[in-house]
Amino acid sequence: SLLGSAAGPPVSRGGGADGDGGDVGDAAPQGRPRPSRDGFPFMFGSRLNSMRDRPDLADGPVLTPRDLVRRQAKARGLDCVDFNYPQHFDGHWSAEEARDCLEGHGLVAGAVCLRYPPRFARGAMNHPDPEMRREAIEMTMAAADAARVLGCDEVVVWSAYDGYDYPFQVDYDEKWEQLVEAFRECCDAYPDIRWSLEYKPTDENTRYFTVPSTGAAVLLVRDVDRTNFGLTLDVGHMLMSGENPGQSIAMAGRHLFGVQLNDGHTRLAAEDGLVFGSVHPGMALEVMWRLRRVGFAGHFYFDTFPQRSDPVAEAELNVRRARMFWDAAAGLDRGEVERIASEHDAIAA
Repeated sequence: SLLGSAAGPPVSRGGGADGDGGDVGDAAPQGRPRPSRDGFPFMFGSRLNSMRDRPDLADGPVLTPRDLVRRQAKARGLDCVDFNYPQHFDGHWSAEEARDCLEGHGLVAGAVCLRYPPRFARGAMNHPDPEMRREAIEMTMAAADAARVLGCDEVVVWSAYDGYDYPFQVDYDEKWEQLVEAFRECCDAYPDIRWSLEYKPTDENTRYFTVPSTGAAVLLVRDVDRTNFGLTLDVGHMLMSGENPGQSIAMAGRHLFGVQLNDGHTRLAAEDGLVFGSVHPGMALEVMWRLRRVGFAGHFYFDTFPQRSDPVAEAELNVRRARMFWDAAAGLDRGEVERIASEHDAIAA
């Protein structure tokens, strides 16, 4: 049994590096993770906009980012907030005010995540108009300014619009080079910021993304060729791509800056945003095993869509399940896992 008592020394809870020093895995982590307030090796964050769900259960309005932070602060186990830029700032408050609000609730910022406005519907870094591309790049770098003020060092770039819908609609090589040049510019201008691409295979806004898979994302990391450029992998996006998340994490290796935990039925390329491990528990366990192997050093973020459920209770459930799978991965017999893999033993797996 993988979880049998004959297992060797368990994997350390020290943020991914194994206790015996021999299984840090496929690469060393970038820096060290910031632990949770109770000593768990990672901080937990959850999708801020989910706090708009079930307003009938809230004890106040859920209209502004301040309202959403206040409600999210009620979720036991959450330590950090990932803000969308510019969505959670423009017309609401400054980065300084957001930072002060977090401090008042005992929270910190985990990352700043790009959400380009609809005027970039023809593309952000891939827009055909060079002036619009320049505006997108400047907006992306402004997100890094906000991150500095908030006290975090990661900017996650997901563009709903960099891609195409039809054959012959774009020049694939040109679009790729535009991304490479844009990310190099951002990385060089902000060497203290970890720039993280979050890929997605398809979306209602863009049927084919310029970077549609983990393999393509890893290729982009190699082409950008900057130590402060890496990847954020979303479990739901990997499932939508027909990927096994554990394998995708192994492919990303030391370039894995962030993970977004969720689950889904993956019906017709849908992104369900369900509770982590609720549909694919075996994959969830391997996700945690692989995060240990690659020496993951980011924070755990739940990109879920409670919709009909209490978002505070749903966030708390996600925290409990992530902890459960992390601890279960620590109890796996490493020697047995390696034997199964070496023999391709499907039954034992």
